[in-house]
Amino acid sequence: MNNFTLALQLFWEFFKIGLFAVGGGPATLPYLVNLSEKTGWFSMEELTNMIAVSESTPGPLGINMATYVGIETLGPFGGIISTLGLVLPSIIIICIIAAFFAKVSENRYVKAAFGSIRPAVTAIITIAISGICKVTLFNIADDGTVTPYTHLIIFAVLVLILLQIKPIKKIHPVLFFVFGAIVGIIFKF
Repeated sequence: MNNFTLALQLFWEFFKIGLFAVGGGPATLPYLVNLSEKTGWFSMEELTNMIAVSESTPGPLGINMATYVGIETLGPFGGIISTLGLVLPSIIIICIIAAFFAKVSENRYVKAAFGSIRPAVTAIITIAISGICKVTLFNIADDGTVTPYTHLIIFAVLVLILLQIKPIKKIHPVLFFVFGAIVGIIFKF
């Protein structure tokens, strides 16, 4: 496949993700899992690494992921193309909505539609997160056998419990990344 064809495919795949990933960056995860399986541009393990990098760098998750995949696939030009593909549908939709929003914002059908979209997006994100947890917390061999990374599961549960304590909730998220990196280096997770 030549670079022009690959650039068009990158743009088109991320355009579709941008068009249908309602709910922001985390909503792109199921589409990225599908994209991984469909194109082979990155593995599930690479996807989890991309998520870690995207979450620890400034900017929205979806845009960081699109840029990362584009750069890994086609270099800096690929990063620009995939990011443009991801954001263009939002720009188009926002312009259309802005023109009509004042007229339809109080419409009961519009309110009902948005009310129904929220739980659907939540379910889609939950499914994607469960797939990512399978990769990060369990060693799934090619023959289908599953070996849990017990120490990582304990660490994840411990962090979830700690995050329920009110003073800890106020700690800046960057400190959690730093803490996680230090723990990973010390214990070689």
